[in-house]
Amino acid sequence: MRDLDRAMLVDTRAASPGAVAEAAHRRPRRDVRPDGRLMLIAADHPARGSLGVGDRPLAMASRVELLDRLLVALSRPGVDGVLATPDVLEDLLLLGALDGKLVIGSMNRGGIPGTAFEFDDRFTAYDAASIEDMGFDGGKMLLRIDPTDPATARTLEGCAHAVTDLAARGRLAMVEPFWVRRDEDGARRNDLSPEAMMRAVAIAQGLGATSAYTWLKVPVVADMERVMEASTLPALLLGGDPSTAPEEIYADWAKALRLPTVRGLVVGRALLYPPDDDVAAAVDTAVGLL
Repeated sequence: MRDLDRAMLVDTRAASPGAVAEAAHRRPRRDVRPDGRLMLIAADHPARGSLGVGDRPLAMASRVELLDRLLVALSRPGVDGVLATPDVLEDLLLLGALDGKLVIGSMNRGGIPGTAFEFDDRFTAYDAASIEDMGFDGGKMLLRIDPTDPATARTLEGCAHAVTDLAARGRLAMVEPFWVRRDEDGARRNDLSPEAMMRAVAIAQGLGATSAYTWLKVPVVADMERVMEASTLPALLLGGDPSTAPEEIYADWAKALRLPTVRGLVVGRALLYPPDDDVAAAVDTAVGLL
């Protein structure tokens, strides 16, 4: 990012904080594509302290570099919008990068990796009212279901309220479900088996007073055809492990995108921090799969 742009962001935030809301209210909006195929860039990892990409533990620590990469990604043909937390979206608003884009606000980022409360995914960012006030198009929530952790009940309740509140405002509710298992050493991990994902999807789609505005955000796992038979809701594929060879990730996406309920991609680190650092080429390849 040019020094002038960085200085503009800092100066504006310090002297004219109301400029964020003003930029949001004058932002040209758009509708979901008529065919429902979407390409969204995800950038909500830093809000949970998840700064690593592959073997680079602090790859996302530089906000200036992250914004630079987001500006490149959002400028590419076929990219429909972005999913991020308020801090990132407000920088992009001030930079004019969200004009005509779909904007999804990330809502519950309270489960910080490496902490005692890692799986307590409380709502610490957007709520439905603030998403509507900003003129954004929807909200995304993480739903990790640990059958051994009572805090899961609070997450379920919070997500259910968010789905209901977003739907009442005509906003998309994007739910990212995982079933959690405990290994022999007590460590908790997302269970990516087909059976676990089917169970997580079944629970996620039943949240809230209506599912009319609910979309799912799901990983690509084994036996994806059977997993997606668990739902009639539209789904977006989330990005793969950035340490995996890009060709393998793209092949997995291409196969899953042929399934009738899969309507596109929402990808962050795998496209923003590709091994060769060519963001434009990585994004263009992903768009070409749709």
